[in-house]
Amino acid sequence: MTLLQLDYLDVLSKQGGMPPYDQKDVRETVLHTIPLRHGAVTDIAPDVRLTLHNAGHILGSSVTHLHVGEGLHNIVYTGDYKYAKTMLLEPATTEFPRVETIITESTYGAPQDVMPPRIEAEEKLASVINKTLNQGGKVLIPVPAVGRAQEIMLVIDGYMQRGLLKEAPVFIEGMISEATAIHTAYPEYLAREVRNKILHEGVNPFQSDYFTIVEHPSAREEILEGKQCIIMATSGMLEGGPAIDYFRYLASDEKNKVIFVSYQIEGTLGRRVQKGLRETPMINSDGKIGIVKVNLNVESVEGFSGHSDRRQIVHYIRRVTQKPERVVVCHGERLKCLNIANIFERKYKVRTSVPDTLETVRLR
Repeated sequence: MTLLQLDYLDVLSKQGGMPPYDQKDVRETVLHTIPLRHGAVTDIAPDVRLTLHNAGHILGSSVTHLHVGEGLHNIVYTGDYKYAKTMLLEPATTEFPRVETIITESTYGAPQDVMPPRIEAEEKLASVINKTLNQGGKVLIPVPAVGRAQEIMLVIDGYMQRGLLKEAPVFIEGMISEATAIHTAYPEYLAREVRNKILHEGVNPFQSDYFTIVEHPSAREEILEGKQCIIMATSGMLEGGPAIDYFRYLASDEKNKVIFVSYQIEGTLGRRVQKGLRETPMINSDGKIGIVKVNLNVESVEGFSGHSDRRQIVHYIRRVTQKPERVVVCHGERLKCLNIANIFERKYKVRTSVPDTLETVRLR
């Protein structure tokens, strides 16, 4: 939390924006923060007990269970969740003592929001990288620093170890190494295989021999002028960070490839490149604006999202122990919320609602 807040302030200051808070506020927030472990029951009011459970979204993400009164009403608030096992995390928890109401996200709740199976996504990523490396090109993977970066690191390391991905140096730059260090400090929250490697086998897959942390921007020139390699850098949407410099240098050569493994928001450079942008103005190393021709190949690999897709959301609600009496759908575009709420009502015969902003919902 602190890492992301401080990074936000750093990015905003570089962009000349007005920050809504400063470092002093971040420090003050930490003083008022109480970390809770998954499964620990905590009294947060005379008649409300809180228990956090794994949500499978990112490290530490939690599904919240609220036990109100003497079991009078039990609420499960999912927040962002992933109901599928990944290399990095276990799937979201479905077992609760009692549940009357579930409040669920619906980010990918539309009928077309169905992602390929994780193994297919991994194999496609490996195939795309292999093709580029075999043609003598370099691969740039812009990644968000938390969650997606560590997942891709595990995939690359695992596939190289098994000989399914051509061995090549993997250069990592940006906030990725700091975020990865936090993952390493909390192995008990990671997927069982990774946890066992770190705790019982003394092997840290995040410190694989294939990975090289880029400590200083001065090292970029040597990387870019060297042999075939894989570069993982922030930001995930090419809106800042070292990924921009790597992209500017690699863009003109059609042997190179940029692989997007996360959602590209409309208006970002990443989205424009994804849509087939052929040239773009960019600030060069001299601080002057020049036109960069985009000749490199562009590939998007879906399936690595930290959110559940439509099928996973539907399966999650079905698999929750203790069938709920009511499902409240939020955190999605209006039509997606309504669409998936309709599925729950027809399929599971439960009351559903899609509240408006600021609407109050009486549960009992």
